[in-house]
Amino acid sequence: MTLITGGSKCGKSRLAEKLLDKYTDNKFYIATMQPYGEEAFAAIERHRGLRTGKGFETIEKYTALHELTLPAGSAVLLECIANLCANEMFSADCSPDHAERIISGIEHLKNSSSELVTVSNNVGSDGINYSPETNRYIEVMGRLNARLAALADNVIECVYGVPMVLKGRL
Repeated sequence: MTLITGGSKCGKSRLAEKLLDKYTDNKFYIATMQPYGEEAFAAIERHRGLRTGKGFETIEKYTALHELTLPAGSAVLLECIANLCANEMFSADCSPDHAERIISGIEHLKNSSSELVTVSNNVGSDGINYSPETNRYIEVMGRLNARLAALADNVIECVYGVPMVLKGRL
């Protein structure tokens, strides 16, 4: 399992896709962004365009990753933990144990795939004081990223398009 993190528009997605270039069969892209508004639709279309011709089968799954059943030995790109966290925390069917549900779902994907690449975002480092609800989200994201880093074999931070290996190897 590889965790890729970094700020917005820093090359995380491009690197994640590149890490799975060698896989041709059973290569899945699990998309977690729920399309709300024009900006979200534009981002989804941009990502779809970037994946064109790369052999990914896209699965849109906004919550409850543990429900997915994929063929054994699949290569999986999960994007993005930040969207998944928001979905789990703020959806109508949210669980009070949303962080545990996310970790459980990712462990399920890790155990059922030959390669799992997860993409997350650095949040909470801007020093801005947000609403209590947003601060709670930032806190949960920080804990999720720490747990995912411990679970991952490789942890890579993208900084200005440059992958910085924090754990494991590239």
